[in-house]
Amino acid sequence: MEHITLLIGIVIVTALVFDFTNGFHDTANAMATTISTGALRPRTAVAMSAVLNLVGAFLSVEVAKTISGGIIDEGAGIRPEVIFAGLVGAIVWNLLTWLAGLPSSSSHALFGGLIGATLVSVGTHGVHGEAVVMKVLIPAVAAPIVAGLAAMAATRLTYRLTRNRDEADTAKGYRAGQIASAALVSLAHGTNDAQKTMGVITLALITGGVVAPHADPPLWVIASAGLAIALGTYLGGWRIIRTMGKGITDIQPPQGFAAQTGAAATILASSHLGFALSTTQVCSGSVMGSGLGRKGGVVRWSTAGRMVLAWGLTLPAAGAVAAGAAFLAGQGDWGVAAVAVLGLGICGAIWAASRRKPVDHTNVNEGPAAEPVGVVTAALRAVSPPPAGQPAPADTPAADVPVTDAAATVADAPDTAGIPAQVSGADTSTPPAPRPRAATVSR
Repeated sequence: MEHITLLIGIVIVTALVFDFTNGFHDTANAMATTISTGALRPRTAVAMSAVLNLVGAFLSVEVAKTISGGIIDEGAGIRPEVIFAGLVGAIVWNLLTWLAGLPSSSSHALFGGLIGATLVSVGTHGVHGEAVVMKVLIPAVAAPIVAGLAAMAATRLTYRLTRNRDEADTAKGYRAGQIASAALVSLAHGTNDAQKTMGVITLALITGGVVAPHADPPLWVIASAGLAIALGTYLGGWRIIRTMGKGITDIQPPQGFAAQTGAAATILASSHLGFALSTTQVCSGSVMGSGLGRKGGVVRWSTAGRMVLAWGLTLPAAGAVAAGAAFLAGQGDWGVAAVAVLGLGICGAIWAASRRKPVDHTNVNEGPAAEPVGVVTAALRAVSPPPAGQPAPADTPAADVPVTDAAATVADAPDTAGIPAQVSGADTSTPPAPRPRAATVSR
């Protein structure tokens, strides 16, 4: 720790900021379906996810090794300012897609940033092209398809197994299963995404000569990365949670359980193999698969198309931002300072824009507004008998229809909590029946 220079310290802090944005950007991966079906309250869900992200950060370092020594050639003359520029590009793209509510890949933003900055600074020989193809691009295409097919098959199987059972009872069971599967996704997310920041910090330490090449992340790096992603997860990326929970498809508890189980299995398997795949793409593919797996389910392909477009743009867009930042940072200390100031300014502008229409735990489950049918309107609507052989108009305003039997209309109307029923100024109240007089008995 005593050999860490100011520049490496700035890189470490920036990496932890990225880890923080990764946390709230990817909260939806584990908790969107659980929140949308009501299995857990929003605040409870993100708190549980945060704790399990922290635990998952300590379970494996295979993905961290892929970042620190697999994609970027640590011996090709990579300097700390290059890593700093790559992180700035990833952070800016993360915040832009968060503002738009699009569940894009934080992982690919990081890869794109590092690759773009490296290409500008040291050239193509600083990037391991084969590792990028085998451990980034191929999983990026295959993982959401595999997870989607698995979720679709699991959804069809769950509905088939429970087709003759009471829907309310099965919904309770699946909500409990959703909590367990969401916990598993959160744990898997910690084993994959938290390690990416560990790998970046370790790469910075290697380039600064603080640790030996190909070294595992030190314990303090693991702990700080786990805490940063856990804190970001707890704050909750409510905009993306709304998109994944309500924008892709209407999720029922069996679908949520199937989607999360398939996603967790895919992420854990990839973490074991060292594939630094996008957990966002895996979980989004699972949600779409669950929508296709339910009979009568609908996938909103316009939203899905915007997501896929964002996935395709993430690597080049983050790389382009990082390339510009790397060029500026390469000019010296003033260039590094300029990148830091510009990055802070852009992040501040994005945050200010998000305050215009805030989304938080109180309105995260609000979908498109449907036209309400008020009980007062139903109570006031009195329809005259139609001519023989013609159906009664269902949408005729009460003010345009003569009242023929007000007492019967009010009697058949739903309870309006004591609101008097008055239509067009007519008195619809029923006078009380005359009280019978007691018989007079003469003595």
